[in-house]
Amino acid sequence: MSDFFLQFSPVTQAFIATLFTWGVTAAGASLVFFTKDLKPKLMDSLLGFAAGVMIAASFWSLLAPGIEMAEQLGHTPWLTAAIGFMGGGIFMRLTDKFLPHLHPGLSTDKSEGVKTSWQRSTLLVLAITMHNIPEGLAVGVAFGAVAAGLPSATIGGAIALAIGIGIQNFPEGTAVSMPLRREGMSKGKSFFMGQASGMVEPVAGVIGALFVIYMQPILPYALCFAAGAMIFVVVEELIPESQRNYENIDLVTMATMAGFSIMMILDVALG
Repeated sequence: MSDFFLQFSPVTQAFIATLFTWGVTAAGASLVFFTKDLKPKLMDSLLGFAAGVMIAASFWSLLAPGIEMAEQLGHTPWLTAAIGFMGGGIFMRLTDKFLPHLHPGLSTDKSEGVKTSWQRSTLLVLAITMHNIPEGLAVGVAFGAVAAGLPSATIGGAIALAIGIGIQNFPEGTAVSMPLRREGMSKGKSFFMGQASGMVEPVAGVIGALFVIYMQPILPYALCFAAGAMIFVVVEELIPESQRNYENIDLVTMATMAGFSIMMILDVALG
């Protein structure tokens, strides 16, 4: 797989990888063609699994390489990591505060961000799109980092990150399309809205790759920034949503650990 990617430029690599992650989002959304609903226990477990993947990816694929690169470039590693990581969290907090969106399972009157008259379906898509912006950036930054030629950035690690992000995108596509289908929207439109939340990833991936290629001194900050943004999404949304039903907490916790383990294995094996 590495040989396939190496024949392309880093920007093209990031674009191909994020097309894959978008495709998995669409695969998750396609479940509406087969059922109107998933058992809450299964949906919670999938979201918990996604949280575990994102936590592991944030450390092994982004934060740890960012710290190592900071040291190689002569920066103060702990300061670079702290600035980048908190910067990513602050960016997502501001996005969360101002972008109108609605978390799955909530009524329209509980939408967050600037108040608007937008339809419920649009608000649901925007909620998942908020996840996918940092995810796409993370993949793009990872592939861009390989072009910098630093030992801590490997094509295998970037591929592992893309695979991990893709895996956890499956339940995110389902989380948008399934509620819309339950509310009476057609299968086709529910699917379209679900996969639309992943359309931003190729755009964010290309931007991330271009950014670090032409501004290499800030590469460690960019990696830590992406990690902070992803952790914000996990703590602010994925974990609370997955553990909303108290009866499923133990199962969801194990699913989170399984997701973490799989992403860890991918990164260590491929990176």
